Amino acid sequence: MGKKYNVAVVGVGVVGIEMLRVLKERHFPVGKLSVLARSARNINVDGATYPVQAISSEAFEGIDIALFAGTEGEKGAATTYANEAVKRGAVVIDNGADFRMDPKVPLVVPEVNAKDVKKHKGIIANPNCSTIQMVVALWPIYKKVGLKRVIVTTLQASSGAGKSAVEQLKEENSKIAESGYIDVQVNVENKAMPQQLAYNVFPHIGEFSDSDYTSEEWKLVKETHKIMHDDKINISATTVRVPVRTGHSEAVYIETGKFISPEKVKDIFSKSSGIILVDDPQNNLYPMPKDAEGRDEVFIGRVRKDPFVKNGLWLWVVADNLRKGAATNAVEIAECVILN
Repeated sequence: MGKKYNVAVVGVGVVGIEMLRVLKERHFPVGKLSVLARSARNINVDGATYPVQAISSEAFEGIDIALFAGTEGEKGAATTYANEAVKRGAVVIDNGADFRMDPKVPLVVPEVNAKDVKKHKGIIANPNCSTIQMVVALWPIYKKVGLKRVIVTTLQASSGAGKSAVEQLKEENSKIAESGYIDVQVNVENKAMPQQLAYNVFPHIGEFSDSDYTSEEWKLVKETHKIMHDDKINISATTVRVPVRTGHSEAVYIETGKFISPEKVKDIFSKSSGIILVDDPQNNLYPMPKDAEGRDEVFIGRVRKDPFVKNGLWLWVVADNLRKGAATNAVEIAECVILN
C-alpha cells in the first residue's frame, strides 16, 4: 500500500464537482477526503454522496493537500483560508486568480513547467482555463524553434463563467424556443453574464482594463509569460463568450523564431504528452468542444502555414475548460507535489 494523503476540496460549484470526479478517476491516493463550502449539506456526484462541511480554519487540521475550486472575477475562498491551510501543514492548489501573479507562488501547467512545483512555499496557483490549453499547445513548438509572437482569439463556453451562466444559456434557449423571439435577455431570471448568450456571441470576458483589453485577455498575456519564463513573447488576445455549454476553442496564430513546417509541427504534437492531434480537414476532422467535453487532453488541429509570413502558423486548440482547464490540471499539480 502506498502513502495516502488527506485531501480537502473547497467549493462545490462546477469546478469543485469536477475535482471530486477527477480525484476518483485518476485514483489519487486519498486517505481522508473533506469537502468544504459555505454551508454544510450533502451533495450527490455521479451516484455518490459527499458530506459537505461548513468551511473554517479548523477544517484544515490534518489536511495534506487543499484543492480550492476558485472563483473567477472576484476574490475566492483562498484569500481567506489558503494561509490558514498552509499554517496547518497543507499544500494549497488554488484554481482562482488571487495568487497567480504573486512572484512567490508558482503558476503551473505540468506539461510545461512541472519543475516549478518544487519552488512552492505552501501555495501553488492553477492558471486560467484559456491559458492552460494554449500553453500546452505552444510549449512543444517553443522548445523546438522559439516563439516571437502569439495572437489568440478564444471562443469560451458558458461553464467558464460558472453554473449560473450555464443556467442562463439553458433558460435563454428554452425561452427562445417557446417564443420564437431572439432577444429574451430581459426575461431571464439567471442573468450571470452581461449579454444574452443564446444565439449570440460577445467579446467580453472579465472587466475592461488597460488599453480596453479585458482582464481575461491580459491573463493570457501575463500568465503565459510567467509559465513559460519568457516575457519577450509578444502576445495579444481577444476573448469571446459563445453559446456552448462546456469546452473552450482557440484560434491561435504564432510567429516562430525559426522556420518550421506544418508537417513537422503535426509530428511534434502527435508525440507530445497531453495533446491529441485531430487534423484531417478534407474529411471534416478537426477538434470541436462537443468532442472534448469530459476529456483531459488538449486537442489540436487546422495546423497550417501563413501564406504571407515565412514563420507564421495557425493552430486550432480545444479543451474541456472544467477538466484540463481547471480540475484536471489542479489534480495533476497535486500528483507532482506528492512525487517531489
